[in-house]
Amino acid sequence: MLIEIQELELHPIDFRVEFSPGVIDLGPDVRQCSPLRTEGRADLVEEQHEKHKVVQDIRLKGKLETSLEAACARCLEPVLLKVSPTFDLLYRPLGTDSGHEELSVTDAEAEIGYYKDQGLLLEDALREQVLLAMPLKLVCREDCKGLCAHCGKNLNNEGQCSCVDLVQDPRWSALKEIRDKLEQ
Repeated sequence: MLIEIQELELHPIDFRVEFSPGVIDLGPDVRQCSPLRTEGRADLVEEQHEKHKVVQDIRLKGKLETSLEAACARCLEPVLLKVSPTFDLLYRPLGTDSGHEELSVTDAEAEIGYYKDQGLLLEDALREQVLLAMPLKLVCREDCKGLCAHCGKNLNNEGQCSCVDLVQDPRWSALKEIRDKLEQ
């Protein structure tokens, strides 16, 4: 769904849209399991830039919900995750801030996105919000034991593997000697 500046100049745009799984590309590591439902409003925000320049920003405010599947960071088993973030976003025309000398960025400016040409594709904003709603390290459960570093066996389902840690880093030998002395 394209949110066009020309239409926003006339009136705000209310949206209530549902995207089937696979319509929004979330990358190879994340799979959308249920329809992505979103609703909200797009407004035009005119902002004075420099002395005689008015910039037309797009403000998106709303919420979304969907369920996703991604691999556990420890054991690689699929994990189902429900996400339902709310968002309040500001998009400025691409190139508006270019050409200025480099300055430090304030927290408010770090939250600004950019749109190209005469509008913003809603799917792009939603993709960003879905990916930001995911945890950095997704695990199937807190006590997940992960995979054996040698044979790759899932230590949660199949129990302890028979691998022996043959390769020892020589840098740990001093600590091993201390542990051996303490155990005696």
